[in-house]
Amino acid sequence: MTLIPSRNSWLATGFWPTALACLIAACVLAPIASLLVSAVSANNTQWAHLSRYVIPDAALTTLVLLLGVGVVVVMLGTGAAWLVTAFQFPGRKILVWALLLPLAVPTYVVAYSYLDLLHPIGPLQSLIREVLGYSSPREFRLPDTRSMFGAILILGSVLYPYVYLSARHMFLTQPANLIEAARGLGHGPFSLFFRVALPMARPAIVVGTTLALLETLNDVGASEFLGLQTLTVAIYTTWLTRSDLAGAAHIALTMLVLVLGLIAVERYARRRQRFINTDQSRPMQPRPLRRWPGLAASLFCLLPVLAGFVIPVAHLSWQAFLRLSQTGAISSILQQAALNTILISLAVTTCTVLSGLMLAWAARSWGSRRGTTLGQRLARTATIGYALPGTVLAIGLLVPFALLDSGLNQTRQWLSLGSPGLWLLGTMAGLVLACTLRLLAVASGSIEAGFARIPIALDQLARSLGHSPLGVMLRVDLPLLRPALFAAALMVFVETMKELPITLLLRPLNIETLATWLYGEAARGTYEEGAIAALIIVLVSVLPVILLTRTQSTLKKSQLKN
Repeated sequence: MTLIPSRNSWLATGFWPTALACLIAACVLAPIASLLVSAVSANNTQWAHLSRYVIPDAALTTLVLLLGVGVVVVMLGTGAAWLVTAFQFPGRKILVWALLLPLAVPTYVVAYSYLDLLHPIGPLQSLIREVLGYSSPREFRLPDTRSMFGAILILGSVLYPYVYLSARHMFLTQPANLIEAARGLGHGPFSLFFRVALPMARPAIVVGTTLALLETLNDVGASEFLGLQTLTVAIYTTWLTRSDLAGAAHIALTMLVLVLGLIAVERYARRRQRFINTDQSRPMQPRPLRRWPGLAASLFCLLPVLAGFVIPVAHLSWQAFLRLSQTGAISSILQQAALNTILISLAVTTCTVLSGLMLAWAARSWGSRRGTTLGQRLARTATIGYALPGTVLAIGLLVPFALLDSGLNQTRQWLSLGSPGLWLLGTMAGLVLACTLRLLAVASGSIEAGFARIPIALDQLARSLGHSPLGVMLRVDLPLLRPALFAAALMVFVETMKELPITLLLRPLNIETLATWLYGEAARGTYEEGAIAALIIVLVSVLPVILLTRTQSTLKKSQLKN
């Protein structure tokens, strides 16, 4: 059944959702245009200084870090995903979901914890010296954590779940007959993995690795804590320390080129690869391992869980307990930071979910009614903010925010409505808008997946009964989208709580969040109150990990039924 929209109703033609999608897409593209204008307006001397003394070293450090983290996440994520999917060994049922736990810990929290734990006068090295009979760090000390090698290990132990999640999904959906045929042809465990399973899972591994590397580029706290001058840290210091917006824009453009190159490499690497649809095939069954191979598999899967979640969380819990036992209560400043974090996260969640709903609605309206992909293209354009590192997005929004503030103030003066002020730049509204643009992809992706489960015939039937597109969305689609909306809201809320780069650059003066409070504690070299803030962030961040675990369990059950 094909519906013909009324010519007299713009709403019936899908005009309004598409107009809103255009507005959102324009807001996302504005910071990129602003960076280009700011970079062009800078003088040649400034650019020569940056290109000679700042950008080469920062870019080299960033590339080495990306290469190292990429190797670690591929080895840990792919190896763990294959082991828990293809084999039975002690602790496998627990490790299947425990391997996702490091996703709940932001990179800067793990770096913060290890800096305190592995400090030369910290608890671990002090215990080792006491056991070995040394009395001073000058006599014995472990290699410094503040190094490239330390940063690669720490970031890799936190970000490998991106690869694990996507690779395990592909391994779960690989048909058992292919695996059994390879075994029948004489392939052993290693040959089976490298020549059969790994090539089929390559697209998912590439996607997961790209997400992990984008998170590495977005990181500012862990890199600065660990003493690395990456491009992200260079942007932050250039703007806040030297108040050099044009210089920060130059570095941000260099970083944007790196991001685009990373995405292009990801697309090129899987240009001839396709995800295999095996819904009707019998899934692969795990085979039991013998004693020593089984223990080795357990240890391989357990180590990243310990390094990326158990050890840092246990350390933070102990430090938080010591602090609370000394003071008896959480300080009023930290309580205010927690309240600010909750309020900002709620505001960002509301704006992001509503915007994501508009984008998904536009894609559904145009895709189903016009047979074109205009709405889908707008939705894709509006979600590129997630690929932009937070520092790049924040620097790019400074000029648009200043222009909008100037325009609003001139309008108020012309209407005699009061004295001028700041409306976006350095305000809560600007911070909420920036985080919304950054996290739109998280919300719209979940909501689009929810729309995909709703048959278009329901919308067409409601339209034939006289309902407008808005009425169909409110009365038919919205009730069916509740699970997708809840999942999107939960993930956006947690991501906002963990967001550090945008909050550092755009927050109002004298306003602290849990993330910025933790950053300040680490910068000052104090760890007492920071441990409590870090622990709160981790405890809240566990919620979406539980959601992901339930999703994987549902996928496994559906595969077994088929």
